[in-house]
Amino acid sequence: MEIIYQLLLGALAGWLAGQVMKGRGFGLIGNIIVGIVGAVLGGYLAGVLGLSLGGGLVGSLIVAVLGAVVLLAIVGVIKKA
Repeated sequence: MEIIYQLLLGALAGWLAGQVMKGRGFGLIGNIIVGIVGAVLGGYLAGVLGLSLGGGLVGSLIVAVLGAVVLLAIVGVIKKA
């Protein structure tokens, strides 16, 4: 069940990040990947910055979305270069 939970959270985070970044989503599978990688990146950045949003669903989703937004911004910069 944990894997399904992470995939759904990743898909939602990737989709939300695509909406925040004005349509830079990558479809369902791409959004899942962006969301999962974004969650890892967001967790790392939150740890480095000393931020704690709690261990619940909302906190995990916020961290994942913020990480996915950062990831999409980095991909956007690389694509432009």
